[in-house]
Amino acid sequence: MNKDLIRNQFGTHAEKYVTSVVHAKGKSLQRLVALANPEKHWQALDIATATGHTAFTLAPHVGTVIASDLVPEMLEVAQAEARKKNITNVRFEQADAENLPFEAESFDLVTCRIAAHHFPNVNKFLEEVSRVLKPGGKFILVDNVGIDALLFPDEKSSSEKEFEEASKAYNQFEAIRDPSHNRALTIGEWSTEIRQTGFEITAVEVLDKDMEFDSWVQRLNTPEDGIRKLRSILDGDIPLLRRYLQSRELDGKIWFTIKEATIAAEKSV
Repeated sequence: MNKDLIRNQFGTHAEKYVTSVVHAKGKSLQRLVALANPEKHWQALDIATATGHTAFTLAPHVGTVIASDLVPEMLEVAQAEARKKNITNVRFEQADAENLPFEAESFDLVTCRIAAHHFPNVNKFLEEVSRVLKPGGKFILVDNVGIDALLFPDEKSSSEKEFEEASKAYNQFEAIRDPSHNRALTIGEWSTEIRQTGFEITAVEVLDKDMEFDSWVQRLNTPEDGIRKLRSILDGDIPLLRRYLQSRELDGKIWFTIKEATIAAEKSV
């Protein structure tokens, strides 16, 4: 994944993420704070903060939050929002999630919400999270997840290959709308990667995230041919993907659902 594509994609549409409901008010935002159980003296880092929703939610509960992002336009919008909200304990730093410009063992808490599916190298990202966290520090990851047996434990008739094909199709669905989408890992993949980086996982939660189709595609100005392809996938015939997306029409609008996992972990002491 070309990181210039990520910069261009989100730099162009930064303002839209201030009012995006799934980013500003998603159910996972409060669960992230509850699972972190932050303390007032903590130093926190929010990776890929976008327009700052997670950092601003953490701010009343900690000493300082550094809100970092690869995209300078996102940080400019976030800074303006902080001024509007009179939030004074959030600092803003341009940073690559896979090469963080912070000293080792600097933070009590690291968060990353609805962003990691863009990262080209999640191993490097997790290594950097571990490096900058203090021993015993907490890491909370929130992201859309791919399709595996852990997501649908009651699905006994589908093979491993069918799960893999459904997950691949879901990632293709995301990439049509957002070319900077890299891959949404499954819960199983995230769990393995996080443990192999030296973390102990303390909680895994999955929430449904309901998406209104038109506003979803308009946020990134998806072209008409892309919209047609996305509608075709929503109406497609992959059973596991249909179960995942739950496409339906409500009050004349198309809605679908994706699964968002919140994974809490602690760095080994």
